[in-house]
Amino acid sequence: MSAVPPPTRPAGRMRDAARTQAEILDVATQEFARQGYDGARVDEIAARTRTTKRMIYYYFGGKEQLFTAVLERAYAEIRRQEQEADVEHLEPLAAIRRLAELTFDHHEAHPDFIRLVSIENIHDASHMAASPTLSKLNTPAIDVIGRILEAGRAEGVFNAEIDAVDLHMMISSFCFFRVANRHTFGSLFGRDLVAGGTREHYRRMLGDMVIAYLTAPPASP
Repeated sequence: MSAVPPPTRPAGRMRDAARTQAEILDVATQEFARQGYDGARVDEIAARTRTTKRMIYYYFGGKEQLFTAVLERAYAEIRRQEQEADVEHLEPLAAIRRLAELTFDHHEAHPDFIRLVSIENIHDASHMAASPTLSKLNTPAIDVIGRILEAGRAEGVFNAEIDAVDLHMMISSFCFFRVANRHTFGSLFGRDLVAGGTREHYRRMLGDMVIAYLTAPPASP
């Protein structure tokens, strides 16, 4: 007796559900980034998607959980890009420069990510603190930086005892400031930090700054 093929409808419903959730997250990302957590409205998100407010609550549980899901997906995306870059086969200086450039490119291409992080800081990272997923996402990135630093020290390339989290902060702060503060900085100094003519200058500047920090002789006691 031949085997009965499995039904296809449940799989189709699963694909539809996944597409619906992805669409909700796309629109919710835009809504939260533009209006902030307090200003965003689930009714508006539902109106801009092919679903209902009730269905949004079914999938995500409520506005707070939806915002947390938006943050989780945003951070997962940059971590995915870092893993796909596979920089550990490079020599240490090139590997660190490539990671810095990847962060630079990502932040420039995803201004909504910058807005979401700024909004979450206004709320004292309360959604992140309540998310076990977010607490685990950054560990692989720090581990990669740590292994590159160890390799550089073993080769005698990195002269300073640099902490992986400190280096991550240094790279992120430059890339974040350039996008988050472009308007205020431009108003004060008349310089557009994301203008096309200055892009390669700042991208190279970031890499040079990080390399100079890593290769500087240890400070005298």
